[in-house]
Amino acid sequence: MATTNKSAEKRNRQGEKRRLQNKTVKTSIRSSAKKVAVAAQGKDKPQAETALKDMIKRIDTAARKGIVSKNAAARKKSRMQKLVNSLNA
Repeated sequence: MATTNKSAEKRNRQGEKRRLQNKTVKTSIRSSAKKVAVAAQGKDKPQAETALKDMIKRIDTAARKGIVSKNAAARKKSRMQKLVNSLNA
């Protein structure tokens, strides 16, 4: 529970605003990852590559802003890249 001083109340408001912004970014990352996976399952290589490029852009931006950690971003990108590369085989 927050104390009643003004700075604590302001920090709570700021934190809530940031939490909601971060939540939308994480949701968009998951959605774009799902698009890559669906395209890969459908063996649609051009669509998968386009979706992968968009997903990588979103993940890199989120990692730069500290919304997801650098290692988590690298892991997600690596796994999706392997998935798309498997379409060649």
